[in-house]
Amino acid sequence: MNSILITGCNRGLGLGLVKALLNLPQPPQHLFTTCRNREQAKELEDLAKNHSNIHILEIDLRNFDAYDKLVADIEGVTKDQGLNVLFNNAGIAPKSARITAVRSQELLDTLQTNTVVPIMLAKACLPLLKKAAKANESQPMGVGRAAIINMSSILGSIQGNTDGGMYAYRTSKSALNAATKSLSVDLYPQRIMCVSLHPGWVKTDMGGSSAPLDVPTSTGQIVQTISKLGEKQNGGFVNYDGTPLAW
Repeated sequence: MNSILITGCNRGLGLGLVKALLNLPQPPQHLFTTCRNREQAKELEDLAKNHSNIHILEIDLRNFDAYDKLVADIEGVTKDQGLNVLFNNAGIAPKSARITAVRSQELLDTLQTNTVVPIMLAKACLPLLKKAAKANESQPMGVGRAAIINMSSILGSIQGNTDGGMYAYRTSKSALNAATKSLSVDLYPQRIMCVSLHPGWVKTDMGGSSAPLDVPTSTGQIVQTISKLGEKQNGGFVNYDGTPLAW
């Protein structure tokens, strides 16, 4: 892929994805990374000092009015090549809550960050993705052409829910999965691939210390997996190792 935009790169999986992409034999020519506060993204800043292909974009993704500038900044770099991949990684995970403890504001905040933001950012980036699809029309569906990868979670699987609870997080990821499916249908004429991806249970601030996977293992596998995704997986829900998951 020539260019990729990854949201939420100040820590955790987002930062891990940046590192995994840099470790490729041929890293992306342009690696656009977002964070809310550059001063708090020291490790990302340090990486950018040593890798000229990293572009740091400071933005609060809940500020939808700022999307025009974000898109303009990317277009100023990629020109007529567009954006190959939008990787909606940024998200929040409130503490697990049973129905007796769930709060309406928690539901609304989580849905805004985990569902509304990826949809609105996909909408904003659509001209860039279409430009990339046209510039790479000889390529099959996949990240080498144009793609949207939405970081979902197995906790968004309705069929896989045997434990209940976690209303805010589960519903936001189930809704994101539904959005991924709609995007895959709407963008099929341009052969823009859209996939929901579960990163595994990972040792992050969100996943906790008891998770079985570390960030390098998960993100390294994710980078390998997305490079192999194609039309067969379009509109699907896959594990970090590429295996299909139940909705």
